[in-house]
Amino acid sequence: MTQDVVQETAQGALPEGEGGTVWRRIADELAAAIEREEYRPGDTLPASVALAERYGVHRHTVRQAFRHLADLGLVTVSRGRGTQVSARRVPYPIGRRVSMRTNFGKLGIVGTSRMLSAEMVEGEAEPCAALGLAAGTRLWRVRGVSLGDGVPMGTGTHWLSVARFPDFDRVYREAAGSITAAFKAYGIEDYVRLSTRLTARLADEAEAELLQIAPEAAVMISAAVDALPDLTPIHLVASVFAGERMEMVIEPFRE
Repeated sequence: MTQDVVQETAQGALPEGEGGTVWRRIADELAAAIEREEYRPGDTLPASVALAERYGVHRHTVRQAFRHLADLGLVTVSRGRGTQVSARRVPYPIGRRVSMRTNFGKLGIVGTSRMLSAEMVEGEAEPCAALGLAAGTRLWRVRGVSLGDGVPMGTGTHWLSVARFPDFDRVYREAAGSITAAFKAYGIEDYVRLSTRLTARLADEAEAELLQIAPEAAVMISAAVDALPDLTPIHLVASVFAGERMEMVIEPFRE
């Protein structure tokens, strides 16, 4: 994509003296160009220096426009790669039953997962409480990453009872990172989402590298508990999702 896509406005250069309206007008024009698909996901926008010259403003004004577009999830800004158009956020329904692969499959996206590590630990109070277990109970702590069409969407830490799920590291690996398939290996044909807590923050360095996002990009934090149909909790997963790629859709009556 060339820099010629962004056209001069009818009024020519934007007056710097208009304060906040200047960067907003630049941001709106770039957003409109993205909406018209003049810039497609993965395309790099013109550099701030080039746009500053085009609009007759300081490059910091253009950078403020870039930050606004990033806040809207339209672009990602990273050192060394410039400002790139983001892929559309994937809607991720959260209802009574939640399955990444099922959710992605309905959108024509191939969902995959891979295990990063697995270990047995003495459970701390918080994960044990979420699972209805006494503090200090032996738990599996399994870390993994989830992908949609090969693009990292989120990373998560799974907590499960060692006694309830012996050899879970092997079973999970053989299930190709599918919690649903792993549960079936233990005779669990159905399970439900008991609760989901959502917050947000900035990504740390390790998360940014794993998810292939800019350092300190916005991420969504999910703490979710799955249970047997009788509501006995069996699985806690603490996830970090790339905010620019995912949006959570709360559907309480969804199966």
